[in-house]
Amino acid sequence: MNKVIIIRWGEIHLKGKNRGLFEKMLENNLKYAVKSFDCTFKKVSGRYLIKDFEPYLTDEILDKISKVSGVHSASVCDLVQSDIDSIIKKSVEVCAEKSGTFKVETKRADKNFPMLSVDISRKVGGEILKANNNLKVDVISPDFILNIDIRESGETFIFTDTILMMGGMPNGSAGKGLLMISGGIDSPVAGYLMAKRGMKLEAVHFHSYPYTSEQAKEKVIELTKAVGEYTGGIKLHIVSFTEIQEAIHKFCKEEYMITLMRRFMMKISEKIAKNNGLQTIITGESLGQVASQTIESITSSNSVATLPVLRPLIAFDKIDIIKISEKIGTYQTSILPYEDCCTVFLPKHPLIKPNLKKVQLEEERLEVDALIECALSNVETIEL
Repeated sequence: MNKVIIIRWGEIHLKGKNRGLFEKMLENNLKYAVKSFDCTFKKVSGRYLIKDFEPYLTDEILDKISKVSGVHSASVCDLVQSDIDSIIKKSVEVCAEKSGTFKVETKRADKNFPMLSVDISRKVGGEILKANNNLKVDVISPDFILNIDIRESGETFIFTDTILMMGGMPNGSAGKGLLMISGGIDSPVAGYLMAKRGMKLEAVHFHSYPYTSEQAKEKVIELTKAVGEYTGGIKLHIVSFTEIQEAIHKFCKEEYMITLMRRFMMKISEKIAKNNGLQTIITGESLGQVASQTIESITSSNSVATLPVLRPLIAFDKIDIIKISEKIGTYQTSILPYEDCCTVFLPKHPLIKPNLKKVQLEEERLEVDALIECALSNVETIEL
């Protein structure tokens, strides 16, 4: 069986004179995604084709393509030579087991083909009706559309399904960012959304051993791996946060614990980002979801950063975030019952609307620079 996968892009079409750069970037990302498969990859007339693969690999190839940002849709097609008899024969085969209503749509890129598109559709549709009594024509709202795409190469693609893919822009086309990743539901989703917009990612995680377990650390590694599937790999920086938390707990008022922790995390993240040539920090914060995500709390942590801080989930409902986490395969890992550092020394009544001046006064009780320097000296970096 001669199968081919057509890959289409979306927003790249809007890029004008720079379009070629984005197309090449997407092409390289796609080649990387399917490099482990025995197949042929080529660009043809505003789309990419994957050919010469074993049919049993189709679902695996589609899964890889679905994690490449910038791809709008894909279709698995039957490939035949561009003569009307071959087109009719294959079209009848494709529709042999189907029922309900259908429509035939023909695109004739090869203007030398001896029949017009509308005539091809009528002819093929008539032969399908003769061969399958369970089908009826409906040109307004059919159950499925049989697509016939006649190319200048002398080949014709026949398919019924268009599979929507990740969309967005090619990974690496929108700079580099550092994702602050916890063991929760939100931050992996934030990373996915930034990857979808074309941002190359690294990640940072704050680990508080022995207050948090090795299982909690492994959980975050698995979540980061899952995000890395959408970025062509990812680097994870693991920061020991124990000493900082113990110092805050010892010298500062309990209700300031979370606020001060977030400020330390932001300062450390920025240093890691700058040391690695990254241009922004990304968090999974959603406005008002918890005490550390009120506008006052966000202002407090933002005030210590000079790099831009992106919050792609800022207006998302929790249910919407969960839906995306299920879609990208991180939800079941995120809900594993291993605590992260934000649950250590959790105050009974954390500040919801911290006053920035009072926060800064409380922070002066600590040897901030020394604590940050110590944390940065023990960063563990893992390539995933």
